[in-house]
Formats: sequence, structure tokens, C-alpha cells
Amino acid sequence: MNKSELLEKLKKEIFEDETLPLRDANLVFGEGNPETEIVFIGEAPGRSEDLEGRPFVGRAGKLLDMLINEIGWKREDVYITNIVKRRPPENRDPLPEEVQAYRPYLKRQMEIINPRLIVPLGRFSMNVFLPDAKISKDQGKIFKKGQKIIVPLYHPAAALRSTAVLENLRIAFHRLPAIKNKLDEFLAKKPEDSGLKPDRKDDVEQKQSGLF
Repeated sequence: MNKSELLEKLKKEIFEDETLPLRDANLVFGEGNPETEIVFIGEAPGRSEDLEGRPFVGRAGKLLDMLINEIGWKREDVYITNIVKRRPPENRDPLPEEVQAYRPYLKRQMEIINPRLIVPLGRFSMNVFLPDAKISKDQGKIFKKGQKIIVPLYHPAAALRSTAVLENLRIAFHRLPAIKNKLDEFLAKKPEDSGLKPDRKDDVEQKQSGLF
């Protein structure tokens, strides 16, 4: 089976898994190019996403689309999903047990797509990959985990509530093409090497256990 077929099979498996929480909500599996090198991962669907069955289609999604377009990419060229695949009631934060329940499916989803650059959006998504990271401190930093580069960013919903967060998110977002262009260089580095960010001297962080 090709990647699209494997993803459809996984989607069906999630849909039929009666042990998963939040089954009263609609399944929002993810969408985009399964052959992409880049995946954006949020925390959980909201009201608009629940209604449409698609990730990031509300106000935060429109901001994400705008930022993707600003750097010369297209939404259909990347892949977009969430950790938790169904909407928590009243758009509350996902509970730890909900994250844990959907986490194995996210891992399998990433194994199928096999992206080299993962962009967690917000602290819940970031902490699945980088349990010890703090979004206020580590937003926009480059982390190497195995043969993946992880670049956590603020969630677009947080940027809608704060012009300062939006400014920092936009700055970090605009560095993604340069990071993508240097993936081979970053992934070739050993833990003892000092890394280079695309526009200035800094370190590629190599620490923390997580999804991979």
C-alpha cells in the first residue's frame, strides 16, 4: 500500500476504536500531502474543525494558512493534523489521558508520512515530542531527535489573542524555509557538534525523550 492508503487504513482504525475518549465528537484525522517533509501538529480540533472534519479551518486555521502562504508554501503541500483527533468539550485543553490515548495513533501517522521536519503548534503538541521544553523559552528553536528536526512554535490561537505572540510566531515561521533547506546539514550533526541556525550562530538542541 502507498502512504495515502496506509493513512486511510489508520483513519478507519481510529474511527472504529471504541476505547478512545471523545467519541461523541467527529473524527478529525488530518490532511495534506502524505509525501511531504513537513508536518504541522496542533493539540486538538475546535468547533469549526469538528463541524467540517478537517484540521485548522477556524480563525486559527486561517492565520496558519496566511503564514504558510507568506513563506511561499501551500497548505496542500504540507501535512496538518492534531495530537488528539476529536474535539474536547467546549474547546477545553485536552486532558493528559486523552493525549495518551491518541498518542500511539499520532506516532503511527508520523511513521507513515515519515517527515523530516515536525512543527508542533503550542505547548501540548510540543511536550509530546519535547517533554521538558517550555513554549515561551523554546519557541522557534531547532531540536534534533533521531532523524527528525523538531521546531516548536506558538499555537496560532495564542497569536490571535496577543500581538506580541503573533509577532514572535511570524518571525519564527518565516525561518522555516531556511531550516527546511538545511535539513541535511542539521540531521548530519552529532550530539557533540555545535549546530547552526539558518541565520545566525546558535545550537541545535539534542535532548529529551518524547514521541520518537
